Amino acid sequence: MSKTLALPFLIIFFSIGIKPAIAQDSINEVNFSKHERVPGYRKKKRKNPQVFQGNKKKENYFEGWYFKMVSNDQNSILSIIPGISLSENGEEQHAFIQVINGTTAESSYFSFPIEEFYFSKDKFSIRIGDNYFSEDYIVLNLENSSTSIKGKVKMSNQVRLLKKNKREAIMGWYRFVPFMQCYHGLVSLNHNLTGTMTMNDTLHNFDQGIGYIEKDWGKSMPSAWVWIQSNSFDSENTSFMLSIANIPWLSGSFTGFLGFFLHENSIHRFATYTKAKLELEPADSDTIRISIIEKELTYNLEVYRSQSGVLKAPVKGSMDRRISESIDANLHLTILDENAKTIFEETSSITGLETVGDLQILSGKKRKKKRGKEN
Repeated sequence: MSKTLALPFLIIFFSIGIKPAIAQDSINEVNFSKHERVPGYRKKKRKNPQVFQGNKKKENYFEGWYFKMVSNDQNSILSIIPGISLSENGEEQHAFIQVINGTTAESSYFSFPIEEFYFSKDKFSIRIGDNYFSEDYIVLNLENSSTSIKGKVKMSNQVRLLKKNKREAIMGWYRFVPFMQCYHGLVSLNHNLTGTMTMNDTLHNFDQGIGYIEKDWGKSMPSAWVWIQSNSFDSENTSFMLSIANIPWLSGSFTGFLGFFLHENSIHRFATYTKAKLELEPADSDTIRISIIEKELTYNLEVYRSQSGVLKAPVKGSMDRRISESIDANLHLTILDENAKTIFEETSSITGLETVGDLQILSGKKRKKKRGKEN
């Protein structure tokens, strides 16, 4: 074949290459806006928080997955958030993909008709238009007037939260409380990446990079929360996540938290339901100090905010709230054993950080003052 004839052929081949990849991996998918009943799906999603949970929802609901990708040289950091938004009255429904560039703090929001959202009946696998997301692949084909993002990244060697070789929910028994405002799930605590993304003519090579996946679903994000995540430490296969939130409960609210520390093939969990103790000190607008005491271990965190990008967050299903997220915050993590001996101490300069709402509420200081006045 001559070079003249080969060039158009190659262009056509690569331009349609993404769609066969999507079709191959999205077997047994269901259109969200058209399905009626998926046999056996209720049992499947109850046992597997990572799969799509909103198959019967019509209004007042959101669901989103958070994919973080860091290149081997740490010069490329992308966070990608696909999901759906159903307004309180159900009149406004759409799927979305948010992208934040961790090195520039630039963010983009792509909206799709809800008819373009598909989910798999068998596993965690969703498709939004020509974009595909699962535990194993991300395929992006996004373009608007200002931003173009295209490419495919493969994920391997996923570390999952397991108990007796079965998937475990990070929320513990709270996962099954029916009136919770928001639910949280883990998909992969740490994994390897292969592939590239091209963003506005800039190539991001993720070969030998690392990734992380989690998710949220429910009606609204909390009124106040702190979220910290990093798996970019000097020690390999090390990952940390902490989520603290003001949780509505019956006629009041309480500060709840959950998280994990992955290191040397061991996963340590800490949460309100494990009776761990938490102390939060917002030193200033850019610094947070946190201590967690969980049985024989004490976790001391000092987090410094860096540049932030703006993301949309749900309120009663609608993506009407604006929050800031840093992907390149600094986390200094020190872990002590029961004898106060330091067993881990490292700093990560590629840390996800969200601080939203009044952090004094999370620290308990405002509630203590209020009770003091009442007394």
